[in-house]
Amino acid sequence: MVRRTGGRSQSRFDHPPEEELLRADEAAALLEVKRATLYTYVSRGLVRCVPEKGTKENRYLRTDVERLKTRHDARAGHAAVASGALRWGEPVIDSSVSRIGEEGLQYRGHDAVRLATDGHLFEDVAELLWTGRLPPGPTAWPAPEAPSSRSAPRVSPAALAAMLPRDTPPLSALAALVPLLAANDAGRFSAPVEQDKVRARALIRHLGAWVCVAQAPERVLLALREPTVAASLATAWAAKSKRAPELINLALVLCADHELNTSTFAARVTASSGADLYACVSAALAAISGHRHGGACDRVEALLAEVGRPERAAPVLHGRLRRGEAVTGFGHRLYSHGDPRTPPLIEAALSVKPEALKVRVARAVMDTLRDAGHPPPSVDLGLVMLADALGLPPGAATVMFSLGRTAGWVAHVLEQRDQGHLLRPRARYVDPLGSPSR
Repeated sequence: MVRRTGGRSQSRFDHPPEEELLRADEAAALLEVKRATLYTYVSRGLVRCVPEKGTKENRYLRTDVERLKTRHDARAGHAAVASGALRWGEPVIDSSVSRIGEEGLQYRGHDAVRLATDGHLFEDVAELLWTGRLPPGPTAWPAPEAPSSRSAPRVSPAALAAMLPRDTPPLSALAALVPLLAANDAGRFSAPVEQDKVRARALIRHLGAWVCVAQAPERVLLALREPTVAASLATAWAAKSKRAPELINLALVLCADHELNTSTFAARVTASSGADLYACVSAALAAISGHRHGGACDRVEALLAEVGRPERAAPVLHGRLRRGEAVTGFGHRLYSHGDPRTPPLIEAALSVKPEALKVRVARAVMDTLRDAGHPPPSVDLGLVMLADALGLPPGAATVMFSLGRTAGWVAHVLEQRDQGHLLRPRARYVDPLGSPSR
């Protein structure tokens, strides 16, 4: 067993400093499985690992290993239902939408990074996630009806802007918009699959255009007329770079799905209750607003603002680590060798405006932590770096992450409805003295 100590501590990015760590042979022995099985658990997110500084080996969190051991031991009896069940006794959810493994991230069997770097439209990738088939050519989603039309939202951009403080974060503005769209759609309940796909296309197009409503409502109608979601975002944000739609599209595709993350799980649980598509998306937006999920990009923005200049990267970061503070934007528990979505985003940022101050600060932060032996950057830093290179407003990285993920939310909602069961976990009662009931 390895315990975190002083200057020889493991990375602080994915677990508290006091967590105990195990070698691979110790973790496998505790679980009574082969190492290959242990690595499978890691790829599925059941056991977290962190790199051992100065070596090519990983260490595994003892709490995760013990929790998994308890669940395996309990499967033969009622405790299996009590400790890990989601479907009245089934501890996992079957899904064919995406897969995370040693080979990276796949959408319906297609390499996600390859889809993004080959230039597939976000709309194409959304259709792939929803149907299992990649369209043979670029997919054109019809432009949604403008707010002035009878079937469109009865609130105008100016009216919604008047209800929102000007400093409303864009994600909060979108969360306010979705119920308005729902209220104007009387046919949203128990809708057929094909009708919900039509509904999803219009909803996502609206989200991409209304992102600026609190700060620049006059740009909403212009953004609605754009041919793609990425182009809508570029117009809504008044991006100056001609490459903005192309590179925003890259970010959206890379963020389109990531298995059962918190917001996706929220969408699936809501879908299992029979709720309409808007309610499912609202539930996912509520989950992604939490600081432990979608808030990661905001914390990266705050970190880069604290550093301020490239030459301050080392003292600021070393100070944080000395105090035991987390450094958001580095390491990912599901990717022991680095998040594969991040390099394309960093390359895109450097291809646009490498001389931008915030881009240079991000590079200095990455160099400092790499030289100190810490994990590679995560997708959150890549998104912030790209947003800064394109000159997008604060919060844009979080929006690209969230709006990209809407494609996956819809895919999981449709899949959950097809499976047809209610996601209803059981609780394992623990008495006030802390001993579990048996």
